[in-house]
Amino acid sequence: MNSSPRKRWFGLVLVFFVCIGGLSAPFQHFAAFPNEIRLFSGQLKRLHYGVPVHAEVTVDPQMLQINGSPKQSLSVNLNDTLSLQPYHSGQTSMKVKLFGKIPFKTVKVNVVPDLKVIPGGQTIGVKVKSAGILVVGHHQVADNNGIKKSPGEEAGLKLGDLIVKIDGKVINEVRKVAEIVEQAGIAKKPLAITYKRNGTLAETRLSPVLDAQERNWRLGLYIRDSAAGVGTLTFYAPDQGVYGALGHVITDMDTQTPIEVGDGQILQSSVTSINKSQNGDPGEKRAHFVKEGKVLGNIERNTPFGIFGKMNENPNHSYSEKSIPVAFAEEVKEGPAQILTVVNGQRVERFDIEISHVTKQPAPATKGMVIKITDKRLLDKTGGIVQGMSGSPIIQNGKLVGAVTHVFVNDPSSGYGCFIEWMLQDAGVLMRSDKSGHKPSNIGTAA
Repeated sequence: MNSSPRKRWFGLVLVFFVCIGGLSAPFQHFAAFPNEIRLFSGQLKRLHYGVPVHAEVTVDPQMLQINGSPKQSLSVNLNDTLSLQPYHSGQTSMKVKLFGKIPFKTVKVNVVPDLKVIPGGQTIGVKVKSAGILVVGHHQVADNNGIKKSPGEEAGLKLGDLIVKIDGKVINEVRKVAEIVEQAGIAKKPLAITYKRNGTLAETRLSPVLDAQERNWRLGLYIRDSAAGVGTLTFYAPDQGVYGALGHVITDMDTQTPIEVGDGQILQSSVTSINKSQNGDPGEKRAHFVKEGKVLGNIERNTPFGIFGKMNENPNHSYSEKSIPVAFAEEVKEGPAQILTVVNGQRVERFDIEISHVTKQPAPATKGMVIKITDKRLLDKTGGIVQGMSGSPIIQNGKLVGAVTHVFVNDPSSGYGCFIEWMLQDAGVLMRSDKSGHKPSNIGTAA
């Protein structure tokens, strides 16, 4: 055999063994070794990578200790569980050398301040006032000549536009519009309309038309300034005095555009009945507001991950008054978990679920996990996930990991959840340690 075929066979054998090695568990564990680890100050974290080699790990023992050792360098078996104990927030690194000699990886370690919150589960009433007048439709106005037209549509206003000023004056109440329109109509003066579309301000001019039948001046627009409904409280952070709820953005029911919040309130609510979920019909909680004079908190932001604001005290009827740790997105695992929610009155109950899929999300995004209701009691009562259940906290291994957000219409026993990390960021109580610069923003059937 000459050298050329021999080299070819040698190359094929080498490729074969590289492929086998790449599929082997130890190699995969090596590949899965992280570039970054995030920890909460004071919270012990255990890592298991199952790599059957010894290594030397070097850390700053004043900030982070490995396996309880105060030493800067420590020999460890990477096949065993490593215990990491962070002592204060900040950034450090963990240098790993295989067999104490071969540089393998420098792992970035970010330690953020310890954070514990009280999980919710209570059904809450939500009242939202938009930061302007929302255009939700057009209608035709017949003038004295019998000609039908919509002045608002002719002016270029579209469904979902938010009127923020009329003739330079801030406007956020529908009841004030009629008077302004009447005065402009009598004076035969067009109105200067400032509106917001997709976050961008624009202007147009609109001339009211006198309705020949009702003798009122009209804009030819259907408009709205508020919305109300029910949802579920996800968490209350007592140290910061803030809350998060719903797990998804509130949208206008007609235009399906996110509501830009001017102000709003959350109130106590009591579930009166359940319309069970069925295939093709997501069902819903029916509830009424309780003690509307007692406001639980305000609404400051409406983001893809829910509503957020200030709250002075934990609402009544909590499942527990005890604060629990929260989990980073990468800590959430497929497997059993629980949700807290109300199915009758104001009593918060705990129900079993299965987290059937977890999506890796290094940056904020909705639909972080797929969940399935496994608790027979809840399935018998609700048929699965129902509207009004959105925001129900998801707990796994004693930590708050996320919130229920959406139901699968064709399989109401399953749905989506979002990671609690993104909700905590939008609440302003958990900042990312990197420079991603995520900010709360307004962007589904929601539960």
